[in-house]
Amino acid sequence: MSFLEIVIITIMINYILSFLWNTKSMDLALGFFAFLFILGASSWFNLPVLHKIMVLIGNVLIIAIIVIFQPELRGALSKLSFKGKRHREMSEVDKVLDQLALSVYRMSEKRIGALILLENEDSLEEYARKAVSLHAEFSSELLETIFSNNTPLHDGAVIIRDKLILAAAAILPLAEESSQITKSMGTRHRAGLGISQICDTIVIVVSEETGKVSIAREGIMTRGIKIDRFKGVIRSIFNPPPKTGSHDKFNLIQWLKS
Repeated sequence: MSFLEIVIITIMINYILSFLWNTKSMDLALGFFAFLFILGASSWFNLPVLHKIMVLIGNVLIIAIIVIFQPELRGALSKLSFKGKRHREMSEVDKVLDQLALSVYRMSEKRIGALILLENEDSLEEYARKAVSLHAEFSSELLETIFSNNTPLHDGAVIIRDKLILAAAAILPLAEESSQITKSMGTRHRAGLGISQICDTIVIVVSEETGKVSIAREGIMTRGIKIDRFKGVIRSIFNPPPKTGSHDKFNLIQWLKS
């Protein structure tokens, strides 16, 4: 074994030992390139002993890296998802919509009145500023607590933006006279219908008297919606299929009317 090989092997062993006590990402990258450099140099300068040691160490390091850095590798592989960031964001929105559906129909069973606005393209900031600001991450427990009769926030509307409960106790304009208004409509339903007439928000109303769930959008309110249809309507709005023509919006409204 030549003196050069002894020096290189000594430096390499020292680095490997120090690496075991300092496993930072930059150290790992530098160590990997250093290993490749030494492996190539041992072959280029015809250093057979060093080359053999490097090959043996390489075989061991492959297994060692997989075992030691399993959490980091798993995290890195998860970021390579072909579904992409948009899919992950929509999956998170789907979870919120599922929790929302469960909350709405739990309140429906208990006949707890509720008025919920799901912000769409049109901003509801004007109404949120005049309400009680929350900016809290959505949870079904929080939503149901807000509408409990013994809380000061149960009157008015809750505004939800993406995965946040933006505000509570929001005051909304009442609906103008239209064919949608009936004598059985209370203030909560009139307010829900009213806000839907002036912006594209999706309004969910739970009747305190009957427990029935209604959805209002673009001045049209559909009452007595069951949970399966509720999920379908909400998902069709927030996860719409690719548009194929100008009649998609018209078809959705027709479905809500049916």
